Amino acid sequence: MTRRLIGSGSPFEAAYGYSRAVIDGGFVFVAGTTGYDYATMTMPEDAAAQAEACWRTIADVLAEAGSGLGRIVRATYLVTDRADAEAVLAVCGRVLAEVRPAATLQVVAGLLRAEMKVEIEVTATVG
Repeated sequence: MTRRLIGSGSPFEAAYGYSRAVIDGGFVFVAGTTGYDYATMTMPEDAAAQAEACWRTIADVLAEAGSGLGRIVRATYLVTDRADAEAVLAVCGRVLAEVRPAATLQVVAGLLRAEMKVEIEVTATVG
C-alpha cells in the first residue's frame, strides 16, 4: 500500500503542515482532532459535545481512508480540565463500546486555542 494523505478541510492543515490522516503500511494514522466543524469553523462549548464532534470528523476521515471506527486499535484522549474527563470518556465509551482499542487519557494544561477542551487521536487498520 502506498502512502496517502487525507485532509478534512481544516485551514490548520495547510497552515501548520500536517494532514488529518496518513495511510501507510496497512494503517491509518489520524492526527489529533478537536471539536471544530471545519465547514463553519465553529465549536461547541461543552466538552462532551466537542468529543462528539471529534468522533464525527474521525469517522468521516476513516471512511475516506477505507477504514472505520470499528478498526481503531489505538486512541489517545486529551482533555484540558480533569472535571470534563468523565463526560468525554462516556462519549468515547459509547462510540467505541464494541471496539475497545488500547487507549490513554491525558489531562493537559491546554490545547492550541482556549476554546479547545478535547483532542482525540487514533490509529486504525485499513483493508
